Amino acid sequence: MFYENENAVAILDIHPRAPGHSVIIPKFHAQNILELPDDKIEAVFGAVKKTTQILKDKFSPDGFTIGINHGKVSGQAVDHLHIHIIPRYYADGGGSMHSVVNNPPESLDEIKKKIK
Repeated sequence: MFYENENAVAILDIHPRAPGHSVIIPKFHAQNILELPDDKIEAVFGAVKKTTQILKDKFSPDGFTIGINHGKVSGQAVDHLHIHIIPRYYADGGGSMHSVVNNPPESLDEIKKKIK
């Protein structure tokens, strides 16, 4: 653990994808983002922001990928909410969030109708 606030801790990922790859873990149980209590969102994402700044200061990456694997199909291996912060560098071989999946099932108009 290298950062902590009242509701979350930051640790280095045990299977890092880049130097400094970290995970923010809430101190209370929430399996996923939908189970995160509204009154805890600010503290948990405050830890994401603070950890991102620490990593920026220490590793000087060119950018970050920040994300949550929500559910087994997305790669969530631990049934406890955690947020990944991955420092990114030019030519690191990684892709954007758009490279995670490529399965557009319908037109944007059809999808928008379902949401409204």
